[in-house]
Amino acid sequence: MPRQRITIKDHTAEANLFARRAFIAMIIVGVMLTVLISNLYYLQVTRHEDYQTRSNGNRIKVLPVAPNRGLIYDRNGTLLAENRPVFSLEVVPEDVEDLDATLAQLQQLLNISDEEIADFHKNLKRQRRFKPVSLRNRLQPTEVAIFSANQHKFSGVSVEARLTRHYPYGDVLTHVLGYVARINKKDLQKLAEADLEANYAATHDIGKQGVEKYHEARLHGEVGYQEVEVNSKGRIIRTLNFSPPVPGEDVVLNIDVRLQMEIQQALEGYRGSVVALDPRSGGVLALYSNPSYDPNLFVHGISSKNYRALLDSRNRPLINRATQGQYPPASTVKPLLALAGLDAGVITPDTSMMDYGRYQLKNVNHVWRDWQPWGHGKVNVTKAIEVSCDTFFYDLAYRLGIDRMNEAMTPFGFGDYTGIDLYEESDGNMPSRGWKRARFNQPWYIGDTIPVGIGQSFWTATPLQLAQAISILANRGEHFIPQIRRGSIVNDEVIIDEPKRRPPIVLQNESNWDVVLDAMYGTVNREHGGARKAFQGTTYISAGKTGTAQLFSIGQDEEYEEENVAEHLRDNAMYVGYAPYDDPEIVVAVALENAGGGGKNAAPIARRVMDYYFKDRTDMVQRDATQNGPEDSVN
Repeated sequence: MPRQRITIKDHTAEANLFARRAFIAMIIVGVMLTVLISNLYYLQVTRHEDYQTRSNGNRIKVLPVAPNRGLIYDRNGTLLAENRPVFSLEVVPEDVEDLDATLAQLQQLLNISDEEIADFHKNLKRQRRFKPVSLRNRLQPTEVAIFSANQHKFSGVSVEARLTRHYPYGDVLTHVLGYVARINKKDLQKLAEADLEANYAATHDIGKQGVEKYHEARLHGEVGYQEVEVNSKGRIIRTLNFSPPVPGEDVVLNIDVRLQMEIQQALEGYRGSVVALDPRSGGVLALYSNPSYDPNLFVHGISSKNYRALLDSRNRPLINRATQGQYPPASTVKPLLALAGLDAGVITPDTSMMDYGRYQLKNVNHVWRDWQPWGHGKVNVTKAIEVSCDTFFYDLAYRLGIDRMNEAMTPFGFGDYTGIDLYEESDGNMPSRGWKRARFNQPWYIGDTIPVGIGQSFWTATPLQLAQAISILANRGEHFIPQIRRGSIVNDEVIIDEPKRRPPIVLQNESNWDVVLDAMYGTVNREHGGARKAFQGTTYISAGKTGTAQLFSIGQDEEYEEENVAEHLRDNAMYVGYAPYDDPEIVVAVALENAGGGGKNAAPIARRVMDYYFKDRTDMVQRDATQNGPEDSVN
């Protein structure tokens, strides 16, 4: 067997190898330490402010705080729109791991309906995922307690307390106040366009109609902010800083809610409206449209069933008949047309004619009939207004012509918006040659002119426009713009707005005002006046004009028989008037759909409104008479 070779180790070489390896390792470690230190420097020094901000963003949150919406009062200080506390169940989508599972558990826990779940998903599409979305708007106390006991199971879900709008008078003021409702996508777009989105960061509701919408900027207020520290679960530990919101402005209206309630009772069973103005300022004392509806239904989200019932109702409760209802003004405008004829010199106070109950032009076969089949005999302009003689005004319309009628009626506000502080308003139609050409591509015929003389044909007006026109007439040309808002409450003091005006109407002969107003006095107070029966025995002296608006044409040889006419085609009852006669304080316009004659049906309602308006003064006089005795009361 051969001998094994003995290997002698080279310790020097091994030492050198080890040294080289250790040196390389040290270089690597040094490089790594350099990189680590550089990275630490970059994170701790260079990017300190950036990461500090991010850290604070996780630890500190800035939350918007919604302002309290301003309250609304009537002219006597009665609260019409208030804020009530409610609890809502809200979900922040980005803080929920499994949204569908969470909703299913909540639905079982709180008996949430499928419709509420569907509404939640609909609202979810309109909101950003970091913003809370309401699942149930009004939680009962027992529901709040149940959820509070189980809240630890639902990350991203919370019960929030907030103030919500409430209208204590319900349907009495719906078409005046309007209502607030949830902000939708369309609202958000408008807010973004107006650069107001930030001011609504914590606001759930916005004005949708009426005063709530028109004066939204005043009522909403300015958003506030609170800076809070939160823990790892997002719960607030403490408040670091608080910038309080500025509450909305408290608004006072010209409306008298007691008068409004009286009108609601008077219109029971009717479709129609009543407008009452203060001719001294243009203040809207009452504005009621019947039938109405409860605006509180819309505040928390009206159900599809309830909304469909309102939408499909043949009585159209969603329409504000006072400002959107367009009716033929009928004989209510005869005083205004008489004024136009007097001022144009077409007629004089002494102009008279024989009325045989019919009017016919030469070489024209058509006959226009008076409402009185046998006519009114000899009439002048005063008697023609008092007895509402159609024949006289057929002839006046023929003499004036459509151009002069349009020119004279436009300054009274016909065919234009009144300027009231409501968005829900129609402008009606004051017919003209140009209008007919644009509307029907037809010329204007003389046969179109004649019925305009009694407020028929293409002429339409809203009850508000009629009230405004009579207010101008009672003021002898002074034109105040109707306003619902009276002023604001600042430091517990009511600051009343200045009345808004338009240029006054100036006549060629100012005495013509007296002629027309005297005829309106006669309509109410003289023996043959059309409204005399309705106003007998009042403690005040008023003036007015009745109207009966025909809704369809009757053949030459036909007679109007109400009982044989479909209900929706029956005449509208109209009345306009003011009181006191010598110093007007209130103007009233009444429009009743398919109710029949204005003197019989509309005038008594106007009388009831005026009686209530003057009630306090009448009671005072009666009390004084009782206390002082007969002798003192005479003096």
